[in-house]
Amino acid sequence: MHGLGNDFIVLDARLSHWQITPDLASAMADRRFGIGCDQIMILRQPETGGDILLDMRNQDGSVTGACGNGTRCVAALLMAETGREAVTIETSAGHLYCQKKGDLIEVDMGPAIQQWDKIPLNAPHDVMQLDLSPQEPDIKAVALSMGNPHAVLFVDDAEAIDVAAKGAALTNHEIFPEGANISFASIISQNQIRMRVFERGVGITSACGSGACAVGVAAHLRGLTGRQTEIVLDGGSLFINWHDDGTAEGRVLMSGPVETVFEAALSGHLLALFEAANQEA
Repeated sequence: MHGLGNDFIVLDARLSHWQITPDLASAMADRRFGIGCDQIMILRQPETGGDILLDMRNQDGSVTGACGNGTRCVAALLMAETGREAVTIETSAGHLYCQKKGDLIEVDMGPAIQQWDKIPLNAPHDVMQLDLSPQEPDIKAVALSMGNPHAVLFVDDAEAIDVAAKGAALTNHEIFPEGANISFASIISQNQIRMRVFERGVGITSACGSGACAVGVAAHLRGLTGRQTEIVLDGGSLFINWHDDGTAEGRVLMSGPVETVFEAALSGHLLALFEAANQEA
C-alpha cells in the first residue's frame, strides 16, 4: 500500500506470534532483491482496547514509533474489513483514532510534543531555534516529536535543497540521540507549504505523514501560517489541522489518500528468511 508514494508492506500477524528480525525486514524492504518499501506495517492483536496493535519497522529494520501514512493505510484496511467508518490503532506512540473523511483517511496523530527531553534532544536546547552546526550553521530548525523526532528547516526554496546530502548529514546529528526525520519546507502561500523530507532509517521518501504534521505545527509556531495547512510533498498533498484543544501541544489531525497496490504471498529466499527468523525467535 502507499500514501502519496510513501509505500508499505503490510503483514497480518493477528493469528500468529511470528517475529520480524532487522535482517528480514531490510531484506523484504529491498527494492531489487525483495518486495520494496519505505516501512513495514505489522498487524497484531490489540492489547489496550484498540482495534489493532500496529508494529512498525523502517527500511533498515529499525523500529519506528510513528508513521502517519502507514497508519492511514492500515486504518483503510480495517475499515474495509469491518465496514466501519472509524477505528482506533494502538501504537508505541499511543492510541491513534482514524476515520473516513470523504475519499480521504484522517488520523489523529496526537499532541505535538515540544519538550526537549521528550523529542528527545541530547541536552536542553531552544527547540524553536535549534542550532544544527556545524552541518547547517545558517538555518535554525524547529524540533518536535510526533511520536518520533523531527527537525524542520524553513528555506527560501525547498526545490533547491540537496535533500540527500543535507538530510543524511543531519539525521544522525549528535543533538538527536535517537536520530531524527529532517524536513525542508518553503512557504507557498498563507496556508500552503512545499516540503521535502529525509526520513531516519529510510532516506528520501515521496511523503512522510508525521513529517507533514511536524511541518504544519512548526509553520504555525513560527507565525508563518494558520493552524490548517496543505503540505505539498513530492507524492502529492496531505492536509494538516493542528487542532486547538486548549493545551499548548494541541492535537494534530492529518488526512490524505491511500492506495492498495497488490496482495501476494512470500516465496523463495524471502520465505526462507522468514522461517529462519522465526525458528531463531
